[in-house]
Amino acid sequence: MSNANDIVLFHQQDITPDSFSAPLERRLAGECQQTVEMHYSDPTGQFHAGLWSGGVGAWRVKYTECEFCTLLEGRVRMHDDHGGMVEIVAGQHFVIPEGFEGIWEVVEPAKKTFAVFEEDRLARKD
Repeated sequence: MSNANDIVLFHQQDITPDSFSAPLERRLAGECQQTVEMHYSDPTGQFHAGLWSGGVGAWRVKYTECEFCTLLEGRVRMHDDHGGMVEIVAGQHFVIPEGFEGIWEVVEPAKKTFAVFEEDRLARKD
């Protein structure tokens, strides 16, 4: 059983950011520079939460996980492979469902909080 000491407060953690770029084969525009601060991962490795930031650019994505986000800064666009597009601005909350395929475009440098769940498919019994 968890207690109050198990609650993760992002601002109280000393996290070393992980900086990277989208793989070359997925880049469509820009350097696609990104930084992640992983603040929490559950013991099963299926749930994660943290902060993400990215510079202007666009790259292909394929979500095998479900992700809840709050955009804290900037402006991004999510383009699906069917021609649809959603623009997200600072202050908006959104969910990217498992199975989404398309383009993640950072129009203005962006920062978001995220919570990701990805089911362990090896353990699942269909």
